[in-house]
Amino acid sequence: MIDPAKVADPGSELIDRLATRVAEVRKKRGLPRRVLSEMSGVSPRYLAQLEAGEGNISVMLLQRVAEALDVRIEALLAEEVPLDHDVQRMAVLFRQAPLEIQHEVRRLLAPQNPAMMRAGRICLIGLRGAGKSTLGRMAGEALGIPFVELNRDIEEHADMPLAEVMAFYGDTGYRRLEAEALERISAKYDRVILAVAGGIVAEEKTYAHLLERFHTVWIRTSAPEHMQRVRAQGDHRPMQGNPAAMAHLRELLKARTPLYAQAEAQVNTANKTVQSSLNNLLAVIANKRFLDPGT
Repeated sequence: MIDPAKVADPGSELIDRLATRVAEVRKKRGLPRRVLSEMSGVSPRYLAQLEAGEGNISVMLLQRVAEALDVRIEALLAEEVPLDHDVQRMAVLFRQAPLEIQHEVRRLLAPQNPAMMRAGRICLIGLRGAGKSTLGRMAGEALGIPFVELNRDIEEHADMPLAEVMAFYGDTGYRRLEAEALERISAKYDRVILAVAGGIVAEEKTYAHLLERFHTVWIRTSAPEHMQRVRAQGDHRPMQGNPAAMAHLRELLKARTPLYAQAEAQVNTANKTVQSSLNNLLAVIANKRFLDPGT
């Protein structure tokens, strides 16, 4: 029985956990304490004290015990039960595999618990001007999680503004950089709100990856508000020299609606204040439990 006086002491908790972990791994390996002593060079008496939670073992000696047990030293100290050898090896193989193989592994595993692949990650999709960046940034601040714009990540890694990226790489090259950026964000963050460019939904493989790895919310508004907000951002290109711009925008929105509609939720920002739209987005995230593990 653990001494109640130790429970409140983080050091005692660590020693108790270490004692339990060493004993469990040793027994699982079928190693008598005497054999472990011979393999590690640590005395049987010291090992007995260690497994009883009475040994204040040095880091160097603990490393020798870990090596003799064929586990990483952090596995003996971690709060969660460490993964077994086969799973650890699979993790190493996964990290070393090409992206195509990693995607195939995820595709095979995702049906077992699709929500687990997306838990904690939220992606805002929709045409430019709907409010993705504004709402994403505000929601991230409200929830205490990072907000990332995919195009900003592309700019940082390409070390040039997006306009130069497009001019240098072209549309095909940009789409490749976009897919790579999405992979980076997926690997880096367990909890994040991501905003992506409106055209990502037209790239079948990239969009499939996005839907697999993120809970998605379509931030939408009316065509006139899309145009108005883009112009308010200082970009007059949609109107200059193109009197049919609004008709083109409506056609684009109509064509992409079936793709955007694959999102798990929608937030319509048309004729709403920013605060009202933010409240709606936060309500969607809470009600659908997008940040809950495995949901």
